[in-house]
Amino acid sequence: MWCFVFFGEQFSESHNYVLTEPSTAVDAEWQILPALPWEGDLNELDVNDAVLRVTQSCRVLPHPDLRKRERERDSRRARAAAMTGVGAEDDIPLCERKTVTDFCYLLDKSKQLFNGLRDLPQYGHKQWQSYFGRTFDVYTKLWKFQQQHRQVLDNRYGLKRWQIGEVASKIGQLYYHYYLRTSETSYLNEAFSFYSAIRQRSYYHQVNKEDRPELVVKKLRYYARFIVVCLLLNKMDLVKVLVKELSEEIEDYTQRFNTEDQLEWNLVLQEVAAFVEADPLMILNDDNGVVVISNRLQEGGVPSLEQGMVVGQLTLADALIVGNCNNQVKFSELTIDMFRMLQALEREPVNLATQSSKPGTLEPNEKPAKRENPHKYLLYKPTFSQLYTFLSASFKELPANSVLLVYLSATGVFPNGRSECEGPYDFGGVLTNTNRDVVNGEMVQKRNQAQKEMHCLHPGDLFPFTRKPLFIIVDSSNSTAYKNFSNLFGQPLVCLLSPTAYPKSMQDQCQRGSLFTLFLYNPLMGFLSVCGLSSMRYGLWDKAQELLRKVFHDIGQMITSSRVIDQAYLQFYGDEFLRLLMIRFVFCCTTLRLHKLFREARSFPESYPPLPKQELVESSLLQKHVLELAAMLDVQNLFSDGMLDNY
Repeated sequence: MWCFVFFGEQFSESHNYVLTEPSTAVDAEWQILPALPWEGDLNELDVNDAVLRVTQSCRVLPHPDLRKRERERDSRRARAAAMTGVGAEDDIPLCERKTVTDFCYLLDKSKQLFNGLRDLPQYGHKQWQSYFGRTFDVYTKLWKFQQQHRQVLDNRYGLKRWQIGEVASKIGQLYYHYYLRTSETSYLNEAFSFYSAIRQRSYYHQVNKEDRPELVVKKLRYYARFIVVCLLLNKMDLVKVLVKELSEEIEDYTQRFNTEDQLEWNLVLQEVAAFVEADPLMILNDDNGVVVISNRLQEGGVPSLEQGMVVGQLTLADALIVGNCNNQVKFSELTIDMFRMLQALEREPVNLATQSSKPGTLEPNEKPAKRENPHKYLLYKPTFSQLYTFLSASFKELPANSVLLVYLSATGVFPNGRSECEGPYDFGGVLTNTNRDVVNGEMVQKRNQAQKEMHCLHPGDLFPFTRKPLFIIVDSSNSTAYKNFSNLFGQPLVCLLSPTAYPKSMQDQCQRGSLFTLFLYNPLMGFLSVCGLSSMRYGLWDKAQELLRKVFHDIGQMITSSRVIDQAYLQFYGDEFLRLLMIRFVFCCTTLRLHKLFREARSFPESYPPLPKQELVESSLLQKHVLELAAMLDVQNLFSDGMLDNY
């Protein structure tokens, strides 16, 4: 059975989650939620204020199968009472017995709700928020209760220090998954606050002294979760420290315990190490320290709309980010291309530069008035049926005057031969996962060459969704299959298509991410990558970025002033995310057409509808800008002085 997993926490509905297969090493913790401890030095992590703000306006709904769950709860409460001696006829005062019993009830309730998150409906906006609010509320009550009765719980329940790390970790996971569901990046800061406190206060320090491998696994899972949050917040210096600590913990774990998951944990370590090294560029300050650059949308980071520009009022509401590239760097079922596109569709987290003085809280003036990021589904190697299901759900729930974006980073599927009548299913497409589509336990195979590839998303498969505004990005070796689109319903439709082949000198870099997606994620980094530059000073980087801002402003004016450009581009131009993607795409087109290594037509990006060449991608002004940037970086010898005549 396939479900939605993130290192053990499974969720069946989200607007920004990872679709993946469970892994033995890191995904088996659903059945374990230890007792919450009472340690007092986590008072600074004031869960109450932060959580209560999340639960405001959340209507509490009864969980399905409640009677069965309550019977299980009563059974577990009885076992807990037996273990602690509360049920025995001894000298324990009645009020202290009641305290432990009430604590067990809240503890069990929190476990039920946390585990119940995976049982939520797969789609829809209604029920998950109420259930999340209910879960946050129970954790708030549990936290306040253990603070008020810590002495009794210490004496009668025997709580340990590592257990408080567990409750902080669970709250961090709740915030992380709330971010996944809402795409509100400020909740990443909340998750970071709790994960960071666990490490700073060494709550898991004593775990290694106990002869219990399951406790060590909890610690390893905590490290893996913390690393993912740090990656998303671009805290790369801390990521490198955490990777080193995780490596030491895994080595100690494998030496002490002869477990079956040793190879899987080593694979986790290898994946995160490769993920950290995937960036093709190091930016150095005057002291040769590495400067970390954020690639999320920042204030003033996109050319503004100017008076007289006639553009549409559409808003990007939903995005499907699909990754199915073989041998591409990944971590936590997130390929490097998916990771980059995810950040390209988000604004900078609130208060990222200066963390709140009180960890674990979200001050009222920090919380945005509205959610400004599009909802996102992150689908790692989905089958066709899974991908189509999420497409249908997004299409159904898309608000009025909104856009659905589909990003496909996948291996190309090519047609067997040329048909007599070429249609939307005769050009191939991109690969979907073949490992999960089975009939009677066996793989389904094509019967003859005349049949189409069933494990492929053909351009025709997307035709039904063109009834609403649709923005498609295809990064694949067969991306050009999607230029054979037909706009049947007259709604705005744009396809940005990657090159289908790269120069041989750049093909070995594909494992570290696609050059095309890199341009859409960080155009200057893409420019430096095609120039073979792997490091540069921050001062020069800043000057180059200033020049790019001018270039992007000019590209924006060219798009909005063109009399021959397809109106779909203007309809999408009103949204900041889509505007920036289109501008970066034009910059990528002009750069690659001028680069001497890119000589073949298949090495250039394409689009549907086609962009006007003379007015845009071959514009003399843009060529001048590209050559000016090359001269600034002292790589002008890599570029032609004029545009190629034929491509």
